[in-house]
Amino acid sequence: MIENETSHAGQVTHAGDSRRLGVLISGRGSNLQAMIAAVADGRLDAAIVVVISNRAGAGGLDRARAAGIETVVLEYGAFTSREDYDAALVAELRRQEVSLVCLAGFMRLLSASFVEAFPNRILNIHPSLLPAFPGLHGQDQAWRYGVKVAGATVHIVTPELDGGPIVSQATVAVEENDTPASLAAKILVEEHRIYPEAIGVVLAGGWRIEGRRFLRS
Repeated sequence: MIENETSHAGQVTHAGDSRRLGVLISGRGSNLQAMIAAVADGRLDAAIVVVISNRAGAGGLDRARAAGIETVVLEYGAFTSREDYDAALVAELRRQEVSLVCLAGFMRLLSASFVEAFPNRILNIHPSLLPAFPGLHGQDQAWRYGVKVAGATVHIVTPELDGGPIVSQATVAVEENDTPASLAAKILVEEHRIYPEAIGVVLAGGWRIEGRRFLRS
């Protein structure tokens, strides 16, 4: 597990023995595929030990199976409450001894109890330059707003929607002939690049959080 030097704000994290990733998905899993490729070619020193989806038909499940990764489907409708659902997610991730949880298009809000179960050990990729354009369809929001630069953000997950400390960002230029679809495609290329890199940074340790800032030693 990722171990902390102290339990206080500003603590420095250290790399632990485990580099076991659990990935949560809801859809096609293109960012999952980027992680799989990064592990396979040695750019990411980690093992994806389980992929969990809240949708049985998620295309990302086929990507995981093709790579020999265990898959689990936990459909929300099978549970009586959000708390019960998140407890089942936590139990499965702990069973797999996951050291870092990676959200890759997981289209459910996580409860505070889930976040507290993996403090500073949940990452998300968002298709905008946070804190601008949080929530759904960040690329479309940016295009409609008329920004000249858009991009992607990897951040640590907190109970605040898309509001955790920023680990990494990448920018793309918004051209006058861009459409929401073309802008989303350009951002996706950057997502696939920076997400595995950010995962490696977090697993390596040697970082701390001060206020909202993710700082590397």
